[in-house]
Amino acid sequence: MELRQLRTFEAVVRHRTVTGAAVALDLAPSTVSEQIRALEKSLGVALFERTATGMTLTDPGERLLGWARRLLDQAEQARRDVTGQEEAVRLGALETIAATHVPRVLARLASRRPGLRVEVRPSVSRDQLLADVAAGQLEAALLMDTGAALGDLGFPPPPAPLTFLDVGTVPLVLVAAPDHPLRGRSPVDPADLLGERLLVNVPACSFWMAADRIIGDGPERVRSGGVAVMRAWAEQGLGIALLPEFAVAAALASGSLTRLALAAPDLSLRLVWRGDREQLPGLRDLLYAAAS
Repeated sequence: MELRQLRTFEAVVRHRTVTGAAVALDLAPSTVSEQIRALEKSLGVALFERTATGMTLTDPGERLLGWARRLLDQAEQARRDVTGQEEAVRLGALETIAATHVPRVLARLASRRPGLRVEVRPSVSRDQLLADVAAGQLEAALLMDTGAALGDLGFPPPPAPLTFLDVGTVPLVLVAAPDHPLRGRSPVDPADLLGERLLVNVPACSFWMAADRIIGDGPERVRSGGVAVMRAWAEQGLGIALLPEFAVAAALASGSLTRLALAAPDLSLRLVWRGDREQLPGLRDLLYAAAS
């Protein structure tokens, strides 16, 4: 059992296909398959069930996954110690909140641990952030969610010992062009939005999921793009949009957008990490800084 085989094994788990793992590792798919077969042969067990939809872990594969991640973590710590590489903590964040919330965390962390280097890795994909935390490619990630369990907003968490802490709230607001017919009506009910055009990004987007929970399926979903595009299209009267308040505050203040009086519960700003990695250097400092 070799470290390179464990890295390949973990990548297949994370990407669910040999092809996805090959792209992530910059290897040929045949090389990935060969390493997995060699690992299974050395252990004498099947680690994956091969299906038409991808690779799923067997019971022995599930047991190996925890060991693989711990061994890879230890190997990385040994490499940093032997080479004298500067200690670093890798923090992922959704691009939507990277510019508005991460700087405060970094400032508190710099005050607490001045010598700790933080690598911030913004992403547009929540699934990728969670997969990277599960795989040990990130120590923690900031994303948006709701409810008492990870994924209650409507997304499936990866198979890993993930834990989380809610470190803030993200107020939502339904916005429209200033001349929208529902301007001034209070309250606005989901039934009032039947037939409206609701600007959205992709189904996995936090705000699309939030709209499904808050508004329902009455309005027509119109795919536009990210937060900036949805805001711009709403200003032009091309639809309404459910967006974070911080992203539309300036437009509301200037009058280029108006707030529709729909009751929209806040989302939670959620810091996610692997519970079995809390002893990694710097991770506890990051958790304290984010929670302060």
